[in-house]
Amino acid sequence: MSMPSLPNLRGAVDLSSLVNKPQRGAVNTAGGTRAPGEESAPVSPGTQVPVPQLVLDGTDQNFTAILDLSNQVPVIVDLWAEEAPQCAELSPILEKLVLSFEGRLILVRVNAVENPGLTQAFQAQTVPTTAAVLAGRPLPLFAGVAGEADIFNLFEQVLELAAQNGVVGIAKPAGAPAGESGATVAPPAPALPPLHQEAFDAAERGDYPAAIAAWEKALKQNPNDAEAKAGLARISLLHRLQGKALADIRAAAAANPDGLEQQLDVADLDVSGGHVEDAFDRLLVLFPKLDQDGKNVVRARLLELFEVVGLTDPAVNAARMRLTNLLY
Repeated sequence: MSMPSLPNLRGAVDLSSLVNKPQRGAVNTAGGTRAPGEESAPVSPGTQVPVPQLVLDGTDQNFTAILDLSNQVPVIVDLWAEEAPQCAELSPILEKLVLSFEGRLILVRVNAVENPGLTQAFQAQTVPTTAAVLAGRPLPLFAGVAGEADIFNLFEQVLELAAQNGVVGIAKPAGAPAGESGATVAPPAPALPPLHQEAFDAAERGDYPAAIAAWEKALKQNPNDAEAKAGLARISLLHRLQGKALADIRAAAAANPDGLEQQLDVADLDVSGGHVEDAFDRLLVLFPKLDQDGKNVVRARLLELFEVVGLTDPAVNAARMRLTNLLY
C-alpha cells in the first residue's frame, strides 16, 4: 500500500471532545492517577519519562492522560477489534517496531468496539487503523495492514516530526533500571538506506542544511526515490520557516497581498500548520497576477508543497487540477 508522508501536525481529526472526560483511574506518565486538567511538563531531549510500560491500553475514559503523555513522548495508536482478522497480523508488527525504538515511541492499543468515542474521534472507517498523537494533536497514519519496512519508515517520520515539535522524551517503564527503556527483548528494526538515515538523523538534531544535502544526494543517486523527494520537500519547508516569527509572516502577507515572497511564506506556514487548502488557494489566486518568472516560482513551490502534503491527498488533487487549468 502507499504510505503517507508526514509534513506537519495536520488537524485532520479532532480529539478535543475527549479532553474533559472524567478520568476513572487514568494513568499518568508515572503510573499513578492524574488529576483532571493536569498537564504533563515539557521535557528536554533524552529526558526519561516514567510510564507503566511501553504498550498501554487506551480507552474513552483514560485518553486525556495519553494526550498529556504525547507532549513528552510520541504515541502510536493501534485501533483494533477481535472481529477483524487483519488486526491479528498488524498489532504484533506495531508492537515489535515500537519496542525496537527503545522508549522513543509508546504504543497505545484501543479496542475500537469497546471505545466508540475514540473510534469516532480518530475517524476510523475500518480496523485496523493506525494513528499517532504528538503534543496532544492527532496524526492519521494508515488504515489496514502495511509492510514492516514501510511502517518503520513511517515511524521514523513521526520521530522527525516529533523532534520539530519538542516531543523528545524517552519513555522508561516502571521497574526498568535507570537509563534503560526495558525494551531490550525487541528485535532490531529494519535498516534504512544510509542517506535516508543520515537525513533523518540530521533533521532530528535540527541540522536542516545537512538533512537537505543528504536528501539531495539520495536523489542524485536515484532520481525516482519517492521517499527522498518527499523528505527533501518536508525538510526544505521546515528550513524556510526556521527562525521566522509566525505573527510577522502573517502581518507581512496581510500588508502585501500581492507580494510573492510574503505569500510564499504564509503558504509555507499554512501547510506546516495543516491548513493545506488555504495554502494552495492563496498561491493559486495569486498565480494569474504574476509575470512569467513569478508564475514559474509559484508553480515550483506548489509542486514542492504537493510532495509535502502527499500526492494522494484530495486537497493536492484538487489544487493540481486548478494549477493545470491556469497553465493551459
